[in-house]
Amino acid sequence: MKDMCAKRFQSGSGPSQRQLRVAEVIRHRLAEVLSRGEVHDPDLSRMSITVSEVRTSADLQHATVFVMPLGGRDADIALKALRRNKGELRHLVAAGMRLRFAPDLKFELDKTFDAMDNARRMFADPRVKADVEAPDDPEAAGDTDPDSDLDRDLDRGDAV
Repeated sequence: MKDMCAKRFQSGSGPSQRQLRVAEVIRHRLAEVLSRGEVHDPDLSRMSITVSEVRTSADLQHATVFVMPLGGRDADIALKALRRNKGELRHLVAAGMRLRFAPDLKFELDKTFDAMDNARRMFADPRVKADVEAPDDPEAAGDTDPDSDLDRDLDRGDAV
């Protein structure tokens, strides 16, 4: 009996399969609604918005939608327009789903594109390239690790 109950509830800290499925359906439906221009808002109709990710709460009552306008321009205008029309968007999303409740939509700008650009810039830096291409063996490179003395002292039990 104990094994049946253990499998009934998710033991990990990540989202359940149902949360992931519902989030993906919401993402597809929102992308479809926005690309077709089903929302009658002049700000939304003149820009192309990418719906990159949707995260739902455990009870599926709330969904955080991560968006970015094409090219990243007018992001604040897009976000305001989406928030202004969230009731209509919620209704249009719910029409294509079979859930007991339509989730409340919360719109956020997707920062992953900025993070990827920062990572690309960082890896393009000549100092980082040299560090990445350097051998992993500190003795071969002639480097000494200042923490190695501390590790040795801790292994011997010496007070630090």
